[in-house]
Amino acid sequence: MSHEASSDNPYTRGIAQFVSGLTYDTIPAEVKARIKLLMLDSLGCALYGADLEWSKMLQDTLTRVDTSRICNVWGTNLKLSAPHSALINGTQVQGFELDDVHRAGVLHVGAVVLPSLISITEMKPGMSGKEFLTSAVAGYEIGPRVGLCMRPDHIAQGWHSGATLGVFSSAAGSARGLKLDVDKTVHALGIAGTQSAGLMAAQYGAMVKRMHAGRASQSGLYGALFAESGFTGIVNVLESEYGGFCTTFSRSQDRFDLKELTAGFGSVWQTMGVALKFYSCVGSNHTTLDAIREMQAEKPFGAKEVKKISVHGSQVTMDHVGWKYVPQGLTSAQLNLPYCIATWLLDGDCFVDQFTEKMVADPARMKLSEIVEVHHDDAITKLGAKMRHKVRVEVFLNDGTRMERTVESARGSEYKFASESDIVDKFEKLAVKALPKAQVEQLRDAMLGLDKLSDATKIAQLLGKR
Repeated sequence: MSHEASSDNPYTRGIAQFVSGLTYDTIPAEVKARIKLLMLDSLGCALYGADLEWSKMLQDTLTRVDTSRICNVWGTNLKLSAPHSALINGTQVQGFELDDVHRAGVLHVGAVVLPSLISITEMKPGMSGKEFLTSAVAGYEIGPRVGLCMRPDHIAQGWHSGATLGVFSSAAGSARGLKLDVDKTVHALGIAGTQSAGLMAAQYGAMVKRMHAGRASQSGLYGALFAESGFTGIVNVLESEYGGFCTTFSRSQDRFDLKELTAGFGSVWQTMGVALKFYSCVGSNHTTLDAIREMQAEKPFGAKEVKKISVHGSQVTMDHVGWKYVPQGLTSAQLNLPYCIATWLLDGDCFVDQFTEKMVADPARMKLSEIVEVHHDDAITKLGAKMRHKVRVEVFLNDGTRMERTVESARGSEYKFASESDIVDKFEKLAVKALPKAQVEQLRDAMLGLDKLSDATKIAQLLGKR
């Protein structure tokens, strides 16, 4: 087989031009307001994640092999090199299925953008709050566009999109944070893109699923730092017909759309499409839990009153969360829809306290999960990526009552975005697990007042234990 060499890169270069040229003043006020809340949420998730078993394993292992003491590991008194702190901090953000998600782009954005960007503020103090916010927006805008280009088939094929797409968000945010020019930003993307990896089989219980976001953040950071030094990457990393990201990570040419990579720059802001979670489980489960919650408000019922629940959703919902539950650890519990439904029916909530190791094989949850059926609805699949979480839920009660509810968007989604008070409340509840209340309040105020911050290094300082 022969492959003609070509370096045409209108889309990779188009992304680089947007990232390099982005300024604070060109970002709409609503995007600035939204990203502060999104970032605050991610930092709360990371601080809660600091004391989780898998986070501590990474902390302990990397502290033994890395003697650098430059960048904070959030929620701890540890410091490591920038790449290793990014790896751990990204893992902590994504550590308990609490963090944001761009549903159409299929990406947890804060987990890949913030660890690398904040580490840059520690390596090179002096970045203003406005510059930090601008760099973050650059990162938040790019990864989701790559996801929209790749369509849901990318994750259906078995790639963990949070890891594969995440390198581009991290590289974009890091490149803007380092003020790289267009050419060097192209190389940052090209270096990061060739490190892209992540397999969805990790969802069935493996701790490594938690690490995918951290690894993507680290890879994007490497891309920007190496490019800054003159190291070169694949200049057409997204377009190349042989070995490019899109052709390699998709089954066929008609399964991706390159135009989505640069669509709407300056007029459509993908940052506004990032949703927040108010359940401690994968985003694909949230619409179903909302549907049950709404039906319970109409006619109260609990686990004992339910005979059967049928969920009808997209192919992605089927593949991602609709499998028969087998206890294989917290990851599998948080990603499995029947288990989460059973948990909601038994506890009336599905937040951090509901997911403990002793609950993974809880007989009551195991038995109740068996009355849940998840079916593919081709009509929902055909609606495309933006509606991939839409579900139609049927509840059959023992008294013969049948209830049905269709939900397109979950609480906290881009269509039903949460209030500032709800987001701050979630942040504070999670952050105080790692830091004193007074420090949590200082961090909250610094993030919400980011525009006035003279040096964004203060954020990193507030994230570490004093």
